[in-house]
Amino acid sequence: MEPQPVREEPLGYEWPGSYFIGEEELELVTQVVKAQSPFRYYGLDRQHMCDQFEKEYAEYIGIEHTLAVSGGTAALNVAMAALGVGPGQEVIVPGYMWISTIAAVVNRGAIPVLCEIDDSFCMDPHDLEKKITPRTTVIVPVHMSGTTGNIEEICAMAKKHNLRVLEDCAQAVGVAYKGKKVGAFGDIGIFSFQFNKAMTTGEGGMIVTNDRLLFKRCQAAQDIGHSRNLKGRLEVDSQVLLWGIGARMTELQGAFGLAQLRKLDRITAAMRSAKYRVREALTEIPDIKLRRVDDPAGDNGAFLITTYPTAEASQEMSQELLALGIKAGPGGNLLCHFTGYGFHLYYNLPALVKKASTSPDGFPWTHPLNQDSNYNYDKGALPQTDDLFARSIIQAIPSNCTDKDVADMIEAYFRAARHVLG
Repeated sequence: MEPQPVREEPLGYEWPGSYFIGEEELELVTQVVKAQSPFRYYGLDRQHMCDQFEKEYAEYIGIEHTLAVSGGTAALNVAMAALGVGPGQEVIVPGYMWISTIAAVVNRGAIPVLCEIDDSFCMDPHDLEKKITPRTTVIVPVHMSGTTGNIEEICAMAKKHNLRVLEDCAQAVGVAYKGKKVGAFGDIGIFSFQFNKAMTTGEGGMIVTNDRLLFKRCQAAQDIGHSRNLKGRLEVDSQVLLWGIGARMTELQGAFGLAQLRKLDRITAAMRSAKYRVREALTEIPDIKLRRVDDPAGDNGAFLITTYPTAEASQEMSQELLALGIKAGPGGNLLCHFTGYGFHLYYNLPALVKKASTSPDGFPWTHPLNQDSNYNYDKGALPQTDDLFARSIIQAIPSNCTDKDVADMIEAYFRAARHVLG
């Protein structure tokens, strides 16, 4: 018999920026429409929305160079190209990520090497050092689920081994560590503004770096293979002459992003406030362990992760919480047991496990330069990570939470815990 729900009405959706869309976005997008100039580099009456978006994002992150692109996946591919990733190289990626992170490595002809996560649910630096080989060129710490892990230690290790760091901040828009925004720790960082992220342009992304050469290479890779000067004219420079993928952001996206960026701190503050009221209450339940967050003030508040003594307990808790009403409306996915979290888990990626290829010759797995990089990606490859997945639940925190919503979430966790954990 299912328990009586704490609430019948669904909670908000896991789309933070959506609840803050309003007149500001409409005004800036309308400005572009009226100017009849949706392309960023030329038009009847350019509004320079992408230029302004990049400028304000650079100021927000505290970094020298920013480049707006068509999406977070595009940002990863562009950044990998800028870093010169290719056959014969290995790129270390945590077992908890999004499929696009690994796809960007494979698409460049390199081999992904999986790394354990720790109780921060981010890359474990102790396992990271074990995974470094003479073929390693890039480390990709992924700041998953709204906060960061051991980024300073990872960057120090990269420096020691003369490796590059690409920060994947797709799920960490607005996140900081000790007052410094993520994306500014490594050599290059990428962000996503897809609809699920803390701010949104529908689809869209940003690349950030303090390295001018990397920036120019990113410009080339996201465009048609050439960088651009300050007037937007194409340049030919042998250091940055690449093959581009046509991943430019449009002025409509730039306008939308500019309006959302100006609200970002309000969006993250709303989620953080709700999340930490729930977290504080859950400290009273001994058998619920909270994800390690080293800098709560820098958390964007988007996700609550809880871990339980056994896999069975966590499965039962997730079922109870859903039955008690901790869910979004139709089409939403507010809470789930980690093992059901789709393409965020390495062993849930069939293309990785089966070493799929878009080429008849099996590239990159069969490339001669990759012959010494033969890795297994089946479940069991990362025992520590597998154990955390098996015993954990992830819940998105809606950005429109009311005091009642927060109280209902707390009550649901307590009721479920009494039934499952005793």
